Amino acid sequence: MTGPETKTGGRLLVECLLTQGCERLFTVPGESFLGVLDALYDTPEIQTVVCRHEGGAAYMACADGSLTGRPGVCLVTRGTGATNASIGIHTAMQDSQPMVLLVGDIDRTMRDREGFQELDLPAMFAPLAKWSARIDDPCRIPEYVSRAWSTAISGRPGPVVLALPGDMLNEKVASVAPGPESVRPAQAVCPDAMEAMSRLVGDACAPIAIIGGADWNEKARHFLAQFAERIGIPVAAAFRRQDAFPNSSPVWAGNLGYGPNPKLARRIREADLLLVLGARLDEATTDGYSLVTPDHPDQLLIHVHPDPEELGKVYRPDLAICADMAEFAEAACLWDSDIVPFDAGKQAHREWLEWSTPTKNGAKLDLGMCISAMQAALPADAILCNGSGNFAMWWHRYWHFDHFPAQLTPACGAMGYGVPAAVAAAMRFPDRCVVALAGDGDFLMNGQELATAAQYGCDMLVIVVDNGGYGTIRMHQERSFPGRVSATELKSPDFAALARGFGAWATRVETTEDFAPALAEAQERKGLRLLHLVTEMEYISASGHTVSSLRAQGSG
Repeated sequence: MTGPETKTGGRLLVECLLTQGCERLFTVPGESFLGVLDALYDTPEIQTVVCRHEGGAAYMACADGSLTGRPGVCLVTRGTGATNASIGIHTAMQDSQPMVLLVGDIDRTMRDREGFQELDLPAMFAPLAKWSARIDDPCRIPEYVSRAWSTAISGRPGPVVLALPGDMLNEKVASVAPGPESVRPAQAVCPDAMEAMSRLVGDACAPIAIIGGADWNEKARHFLAQFAERIGIPVAAAFRRQDAFPNSSPVWAGNLGYGPNPKLARRIREADLLLVLGARLDEATTDGYSLVTPDHPDQLLIHVHPDPEELGKVYRPDLAICADMAEFAEAACLWDSDIVPFDAGKQAHREWLEWSTPTKNGAKLDLGMCISAMQAALPADAILCNGSGNFAMWWHRYWHFDHFPAQLTPACGAMGYGVPAAVAAAMRFPDRCVVALAGDGDFLMNGQELATAAQYGCDMLVIVVDNGGYGTIRMHQERSFPGRVSATELKSPDFAALARGFGAWATRVETTEDFAPALAEAQERKGLRLLHLVTEMEYISASGHTVSSLRAQGSG
């Protein structure tokens, strides 16, 4: 007579991942979770992507969650691996991206002795994540995994961390079934709230919408565009959320954040009603809470968000609506209202077109002209991925997004995000054009993930903008301490040669005239490709500022 079937905690965990719809996870292997790796060996339904640094792996999981609306999964080891991956948790939280980080932990019998790489993982991640916990009983793995997925996708999406003691993963338990797949609750909008919103918008003289952020998807985008175009309200995107609305729409007004169109900023200040949909009105979007102040005198604020904890958290709303963004957008589109269409949307769009059309700036390699060449040459549904730095602002200003998802860029301002995000995008959408954009300082924070891209045959283009320094900090330095350059100069390698070492095709571009031919040659090829763009520090900003003008301004 045989006893009940048993399985290890590691195998049960993998079964639970399958039940939750996990198709891929990103990892740097560690001995603390060998039981999980062994179970993955027998689970071809989950692709195990081996990365070169836990920070890169975590960024890939962030991006994958953003692309799918389901948690991106990252698996790392205790101590060093967990701390390396923590930047991804911070990014996923500030960017409202669903993510689950699984961390192999020390054995339960070793705890509280400051063992090898020991950390109190739940305590460490508590202020960074939506929820962090440790699984000590393998029988409760289904419960914890189900809760992790539900937490990550509900309300304002975000990251969850589960610590997995190594001996728990190896412990055998009687047959335990995985829990059911977690589904995001979709809260419909209250009809009374819709009526109130319609009345307030209809009574306004100069309303404007600010959109993008938590729970944004193609359905929300589609219906909101119809609603906004019907009533003629200008629509602006929160910081780094430009693909949340079709930029070709006649009411698209542009994006907020660092260096926005001054005419758009003036529209925000002069608006008598702000319709904020999905956005948190964070520091970058509001220019340090000054463009829109938390008390917003002389402005009505309608704030629609899927998480009740975000409503009234910083900004005082005159009308707070807690609803699923797609449900709200569809209801707004279909709502039978008598709002007289506004003329402002079309004028705001004309202002954006003028702002987002590059003009020559005199640089040897003019990034604005290069972006025009890119826009003409690349498919309309290209996915652009970037980290942070002044280089990114050129694309934020000049690139026209008309597909979703098409922009992977950290609202938290994390450097080193572009290459890992592009790896995740190339694997998720192998038939779409994927471009990683990086500065010279930004690139070297996770450039090693070119090895991951090469290992998995990713078809992606990397553009490295090399101006020999940390440009954003240099810009602030010239404003505050003109001419006193300190700790912002960089001596970088030959990025094209470096890329060839990873098996990529690569070339160096030093003039505007050479860019289009180099891009065309890159497009003719498949696999990993890199363009090394050598630029001048003088032309430091897409807003038109030069180092010379900033220095003169600071000296004055």
